[in-house]
Amino acid sequence: MYSNKLRFFSITLFVFVLLQFQATSQGNYTTPKNVIIMISDGWSESCIDATEYFNDGEKGKSVYRNFDIQLYMSTYPAKIAKSEIPQNWSVGYNSYLAWSDFEYAKNGATCSGAAGTALATGVKTYNGAIGMDLNQKPLPNLTEKFKSIGRSAGVISSVHFSHATPAAYVAHNVHRDNYSEIARSMILDSKVDVIMGAGHPYFDNSGVKVKESDYNYKLVGGKNTWYDLKAGKSTFSNPSISGNSTVQDVDGDGKPDEWTLIESREQFQKLMSGQTPKRVVGVPKVLETLQNNRAGENSTKAFEIPFNNEVPTLVEMTKAAINVLDNNANGFFLMVEGGAVDWANHGNNAPRMIEEMTDFNLSVQAVVDWVESNSSWDETLVIVTGDHDCGYITGPKENNNNPNTNPIINNGKGNMPGLRYNHTNHTNILIPFFAKGAGSEIYNRFASNTDMIRGRFIDLTDVPNAIFMLLEVGK
Repeated sequence: MYSNKLRFFSITLFVFVLLQFQATSQGNYTTPKNVIIMISDGWSESCIDATEYFNDGEKGKSVYRNFDIQLYMSTYPAKIAKSEIPQNWSVGYNSYLAWSDFEYAKNGATCSGAAGTALATGVKTYNGAIGMDLNQKPLPNLTEKFKSIGRSAGVISSVHFSHATPAAYVAHNVHRDNYSEIARSMILDSKVDVIMGAGHPYFDNSGVKVKESDYNYKLVGGKNTWYDLKAGKSTFSNPSISGNSTVQDVDGDGKPDEWTLIESREQFQKLMSGQTPKRVVGVPKVLETLQNNRAGENSTKAFEIPFNNEVPTLVEMTKAAINVLDNNANGFFLMVEGGAVDWANHGNNAPRMIEEMTDFNLSVQAVVDWVESNSSWDETLVIVTGDHDCGYITGPKENNNNPNTNPIINNGKGNMPGLRYNHTNHTNILIPFFAKGAGSEIYNRFASNTDMIRGRFIDLTDVPNAIFMLLEVGK
């Protein structure tokens, strides 16, 4: 039964992609030179509204609200787990149930591993997977595609770089929790040019240095991997899960290209302009997240608790990454993740969610500024979306669980908006999708489904599949 379902799923997916490619080939789409995908992990329409109310006192001020393409997106996985029990298959997204039964969306939700894999490869998979299909075989991803055609590629995140979303764009592993294996694979097996994210072994979540006996090397690939990385070695003591122990040749000259490690905020800021190393791993001096997990969790208002000024902002990391990647005249791919929006929503922590959303929004603005100052919308495609909802946020009205009739309440600029969390985990609701620039109109063709409230929507697998198709059209 399982094999028949998998065969049907694979054939259906192949036919769909083939038909979409044929339709795309008949269109007049621009192939992007640069592609920047920006993912606010765990966001929703409610997260955007709440952040705009707090920062601006009104809706519609976020820069992506003016993007040409504005749709919604489904996020469900292929399977809730990797078990072969047929009941564990996903049931997809049902518009009627999503709006008539409030509890419906709390079931069948994706994890960030499956969602990240779908966003990076165009294929749905089981919850927990990192770049692997339902048979636990590696799937080709966007960074590999861009490197194969002579362009640069990188991933950055406000959480540790071996976490699900950045990992899914670079690595292949049967489970997202295998952080050390994933980190070593990202460093040793991949040809990406930039990796940035938290995970520093010497510091805690507030950026305070811990005693040596408490150093935590798990998130960066283990102790030996960390010391080899710091030393700028090309051959590492511990191999990756594939058995490889030498860093990759990224420019085709037959020589392995070592990583340059940066750690201080000053190093990130310096990298924002001027000359750059060929490859950069940036690990700020904090353990899990840039700011979300810092001490002071009981704040009632965003930005009340002082920030850790020793780590870069996501804006600074974004500018630094682009400055490295745009050295390639052929173009580049960059994935920017506001990863801690999800962490804040898991904790039902609205002040931290607004802080993380604000940093993410500022990063989007920085990308838009770069496009308009250093590139153009005719050659760069920018996508802004999430990977799933988390927290199920509605307005605060009692006895009203419908997010459509119970919206977030605007209490004015600088005041926390009125809202209520209805869940501590991910849900299966539709999330916003925005796109602008070269080839962006292709997503209107992919929006073949209609929600009774949100209107036309795509699926997260459409995000990379459209890019793969645009690159083929440009040949």
